[in-house]
Amino acid sequence: MQVAERDLVVMLDQGLHARPAARFVETAARFQSEITVIAGSRSASAKSILGVLSLGVRKGTVIRIRAEGDDAGAAVEALSQLVSQTHLD
Repeated sequence: MQVAERDLVVMLDQGLHARPAARFVETAARFQSEITVIAGSRSASAKSILGVLSLGVRKGTVIRIRAEGDDAGAAVEALSQLVSQTHLD
């Protein structure tokens, strides 16, 4: 089983709220790995819209994306690319 994680700064203008959070969860759901997003001392499943929203991640927040499973590396890469954007089309 692979484990991958990455710390990054959220660059999305709206942070992980509403539409960006939904896109984040949809992306995470494509992977079989168990994926967790950590913001400060709080964490949530990256596949739970309520969990992600409850973190209150705003632009400029440092988060850690951690995945465990056969596709962990690909999951972390896809989610990292998403939150590194400044806006979603």
